[in-house]
Formats: sequence, C-alpha cells, structure tokens
Amino acid sequence: MKYLLLLPFSWIYGLVVYIRNQLYDLGILKTKEFDVPVISIGNITVGGTGKTPQVEYLVDLLKEKYEVATLSRGYKRKTKGFRLVETTSTAAEVGDEPLQIKNHYPEITVSVCENRVSGVEKLLDPTNPKVPDVVLLDDAFQHRRITAGINILLIDYNRQIAKDTLLPAGRLREGVAQMRRAHIIVFTKCPDEVTPIMRRILQKEVRLKPYQNLFFTTLKHGKIKPVFDGPELETSFYENKDFSMLILTGIAAPAHMYNHLRQFSKKVEIFSFPDHYYFSDADIQKLMAKFDALNTNRKIIVTTEKDVMRLKDLPGLPENFKHHLYYLPVKVKFLDEGKYEFDKKILNYVGENKSNRELHKRTNKRNA
Repeated sequence: MKYLLLLPFSWIYGLVVYIRNQLYDLGILKTKEFDVPVISIGNITVGGTGKTPQVEYLVDLLKEKYEVATLSRGYKRKTKGFRLVETTSTAAEVGDEPLQIKNHYPEITVSVCENRVSGVEKLLDPTNPKVPDVVLLDDAFQHRRITAGINILLIDYNRQIAKDTLLPAGRLREGVAQMRRAHIIVFTKCPDEVTPIMRRILQKEVRLKPYQNLFFTTLKHGKIKPVFDGPELETSFYENKDFSMLILTGIAAPAHMYNHLRQFSKKVEIFSFPDHYYFSDADIQKLMAKFDALNTNRKIIVTTEKDVMRLKDLPGLPENFKHHLYYLPVKVKFLDEGKYEFDKKILNYVGENKSNRELHKRTNKRNA
C-alpha cells in the first residue's frame, strides 16, 4: 500500500531526473573537465554498495606512485564549504567516511566540499603544497558538473536493481538506463564464487555495452579489533563460539556484516540504526542495559569502522562500553582475474593522462 502511495512521487522525481540528464547529454547544462585524471566512484541506488572500501582500494593502488586526493561531499557533516580532513577532525566536521579514509591514509589529501567543481579547483590551486596527480570523487555518479575520465558504478550483488523503482517508492536515484554512463561496473558484496551462468545473467541485466568492463568483488573481513583499551581477541574467539555479541550499526546495508559475525557466536543481538546515524546517550544506555544483562563475562560489542568515527564524537562514553567495543575491518577483494584487469585499466588511465598533463605544461612553458 505504501509503495502504491509513493509511486506517483517516483514518477515526478523520475521526470525531473530525466530532464536534468537530457540537458547534460545535449550540452545545455555544461560540465567541466580538469587537466588531471579524475575517477568517480558511485552508485544509482541509495547507499550500502561499499563505496568507501572501493575508494580505499584505489588509494592503495595509486598512492605509492602518485599524489592522490579524495573529494567527498561529507554527507551529514555539520559544516559547510571546502575543508581538508585531518586525523584530528571529527565526523561532525567532515563526515564519517572521509574521516575513516584519512585515518587509514594520513599521508594523502582527503577533502570535503558540497560544490565538487569548487573543491577540485581548490585542490589544484598552485599554492597547494600537495597538488594531486589524481582526484578520486567519492559518491559522484550523479554529479555531472565534472567530467570524470573513468566512472565506476557499484551495484550490491544482494540488492539487484533490475526490478527496483525510483525514489521514494524504491531505492533508485535515477533510471537503470543511466548505467550507460559508467566505464566500469562492479558488483560488490558477492559470494566467494559467482558462477558463469550468474555472470551472464548479470551482464545481461546491466545491459553491458562494448565500452564497459564488468567486475565482481567481495568484502574481505579482517580480525575484529578493539576501538579503545579492550584486549586483543584470542584465536579461541573465532573457534569456540563461546562469546555473546551485541552488534551496533548505523550503515545502509549491514546484512553482509551480520552474516559474517554470526559464525563466531551462538548468541547475537543486533542494534541497527539508519545510515550515518548520530548515536545518542540514550541509545548507548539502552545498549549497555542489554549488555549488562548478559549472564556471561565473555561478551563484546562489535560495530563498523565508519560507526566508530561517529561514536568517538559522543562525549562521556561509559568506560564499560569503551572497554568492550570492537570494530570489524573490511577490504575489497576482486574475484578471479578481475584484480589484474581492473588495476591495469586504472593505472593505464592515470599514467597516460598524467603524462599528457606534464607534456602540456612543458609545451606551455616553452611557448611562454
């Protein structure tokens, strides 16, 4: 019933999005191209496709050879304008995902700006001591004011889009036909093996074009780590299943995490909140009441690294909560031979365009 009530609003929304895309396609609305390699990472659904791990994969791939900068909107931050993210920043100042990236890679430039064109211009300012060789635009598939050299579109393997509907009745930000703008399509959060038949089905579902590449990735989970002063978990934790576990999340699609953690505990309780949710004192008190009621000394609280960025903003966290709080690290893992092909495509694009940029600069100096 709710779906039917929202459907007319989806039609209106879809018309607006269609007209906007047509205006860009016809050149009526202008896009800006920068003389630096720009890679966009995004999706056409609302949240939960694994953008941050994919951005971090690209940083790992590029940072040894190139000066890398990331630019995000800084979703749900409580500030405006362009800001450079520091390891001492708070999620309220810069957003949880950019802060996580900066904590992982303090040596690179991480920035936020709701105006992406202005943000890239500031990054490329000659007075900037670390002018980037490549800019990674986080969550920018719908941001058409900048022409990206490579558009990477992420799709959650477990939340297919073929039968989905536009917002607000469904989860689509724009129609599936807009997948044609992607140069690379990546199915994320896949099982460890995707059969050849399923690959062909998905290739047909996304209407793969000759100029597009299709890849499949999964999330590789690391060892659960303490956030504050808790002890490292012993190997027996993963073998004996004798710990009780409370899972605290404020992310868009936590099912993959839940399924992974359930294999290590016979007793799991879940506290789930909306994506980018700012936890309150009352939320923590409610969770701790449940935690204290567990009749065992072998118990922990597990959250995501993104949630940790926001939890650290909360003053006066109970010491018992901090002592038992852990997080689950994740990284992207390409299936089969996909890693080699993906890496090669990205490295070739950045290398060729960086070389062209430097040649253009040398030519301009000679002609000056």
